[in-house]
Amino acid sequence: MMSDKRLASLSWRSIVALAALAGMCAALPSVANAADAKAGQQLFQQKGCTACHTIGKGDLVGPDLKGITEQRPHDWLQKWIAAPDKVLASKDEYAVNLLHKYHDVQMPSLGLSTSEVDDILAFLAAPGAAAEASGPAPAAANAPKGNPEIGKDLFTGVLRFANGGPPCMACHSAGGIGALGGGQLGPDLTEVVKRYGGASAVDAFVAGTPTPTMKAVWSQRPLTPEDRANVVSFLAQAEVAQRPTEAIWQLAGLAALGVVILLALAAVNWSHRLRFGVRRPMMAKPTTGGSDPRNGGWFTGPYHPGWKARFKSER
Repeated sequence: MMSDKRLASLSWRSIVALAALAGMCAALPSVANAADAKAGQQLFQQKGCTACHTIGKGDLVGPDLKGITEQRPHDWLQKWIAAPDKVLASKDEYAVNLLHKYHDVQMPSLGLSTSEVDDILAFLAAPGAAAEASGPAPAAANAPKGNPEIGKDLFTGVLRFANGGPPCMACHSAGGIGALGGGQLGPDLTEVVKRYGGASAVDAFVAGTPTPTMKAVWSQRPLTPEDRANVVSFLAQAEVAQRPTEAIWQLAGLAALGVVILLALAAVNWSHRLRFGVRRPMMAKPTTGGSDPRNGGWFTGPYHPGWKARFKSER
């Protein structure tokens, strides 16, 4: 028979071993979550989330994400991050109100997998997410201040960007750059500052290059903070808020001039029909009795030699 003292010792050792095992098991999820949060931080930056969101620094184009994992259900956040267009299409009340609150700028679908969405949510839930996320604060004191005249020249290509990137006008149009406007590859930027909620939001959006086209253009030749400040300052001007009436009249005048030129060209071309004998020979009478010019002689009046050559007798 085992003594009571030995039995008590074994029981104590068993309790200690079980406690240590339980502690190790409890620590495993924390390690996994830390790894997921790290991957989520990289995705948050690589996918351009910082162009529209901050964590604890205030709203930009989209809402501040500090504490979002506590404010909204996990399942809803998964669906929203994975496919915001589908959530909006389902008429989700919270999503629709969120869209209207932030100037109807719809969050893009980033093509994230379920595991990637979970990684981003793990990062947003991490205690140090606000310190690790990069992105400018949208406070009014930090709003970009630049020269609108220089910004207009940069936008239209009169001046080159510091790193040699193409002018904004290559892809975008905006009020204040003339009647013909700019390119049509990207959206019209006439009211972009108003739509995105301020100059700071536009500056953060441009700096983050969140769209595939922007990333392809600017990843190798990024805009400097000074260049961004000048361009945003130009876009924030009151006269850029809408296209002026003068531009509409200029476009109408150019269209009318184009019509006049086309009509003049058509008139010249039609007059050649008379000169080269397409109509007049059909209406003229032969100088001799025959009805066929090849047998009865030539019609009176000047005819183009090329037309006469068609009726020469073959020998």
